[in-house]
Amino acid sequence: MLRNGLEPWHLLVVLAVVILLFGSKKLPDMARGLGKSMRILKAETAAMREDGPAPEEAPAPTPAASASPAPTPAAPIPAAPVPAAPVPMAKADGPTRPTRSA
Repeated sequence: MLRNGLEPWHLLVVLAVVILLFGSKKLPDMARGLGKSMRILKAETAAMREDGPAPEEAPAPTPAASASPAPTPAAPIPAAPVPAAPVPMAKADGPTRPTRSA
């Protein structure tokens, strides 16, 4: 019954369904977007490899380096005001259901 996973006619049926679902005009745009995404992914992974080990993997400081004075911390950045969350209003139409208390 299932001797091979995918046969050539399976791929043709899948291709026909994709063309019917998305249309022939959107397929080139989708392929172009997929290509751009792949290029970005490759560039990011190459940049990560060039950066070297992550800070967690850095070697421990030597005792001579720990004797030096610690750097002074930078001035804190003031936080932007956070807007208040909207308060949900109860529905005016119909009765409300009582809630269970524990």
